Amino acid sequence: MTRINLLDWRAERRKRRQQRFLALLALAAIAAILVVLFGDLGMQQAVEYQRSRNDFLQKQIAQIDAQIKEIQELEKVRRNLIERMRVIEQLQQSRSATVHFFDEIVNTLPDGVYLTSLKQNGKEVTIEGVAESNGRISAYMKNLDASPWFKDPKLVVIKTSTKTKFRASDFTLQVTNLTQQAESSNQVATGSGSP
Repeated sequence: MTRINLLDWRAERRKRRQQRFLALLALAAIAAILVVLFGDLGMQQAVEYQRSRNDFLQKQIAQIDAQIKEIQELEKVRRNLIERMRVIEQLQQSRSATVHFFDEIVNTLPDGVYLTSLKQNGKEVTIEGVAESNGRISAYMKNLDASPWFKDPKLVVIKTSTKTKFRASDFTLQVTNLTQQAESSNQVATGSGSP
């Protein structure tokens, strides 16, 4: 016996296509959900990885900041030590300068001149004294000018008094002290590095 299909073949084909479409649609929805889930999971892992990197960088930055602070403190200590060394060197260099200063004051002093006061302000030295005559003051100024330890003697005040039976002149001189400069050039000339 022959079978006759009374169903419309087009309706069955449409039904099969519709079922296949719904199956593909369900499969696409499942795939989309899986992609979103895996994407979200991947994004969370990437964020966690970046956070761990940021934490690592923050720790490294904190360590480097601590090292920089320590280096700055060490540099401050170093500068203080260098400054102290300079002060000590200057004191050692000027130790003999005082001796040279007073020695040169005495060596340039002519007979008949007596000093009553010496004052030093920086490199300027004010000398007060008494001389038997104005010529002796002039000789003293020439001696100071010829000395390698002093320069530019200037007569500030000269007063002649006859309170005693001798005629005397009170004077005030200003002169520039070159003791340290002369001492350092003397050391270079003699080749010695320390006083």
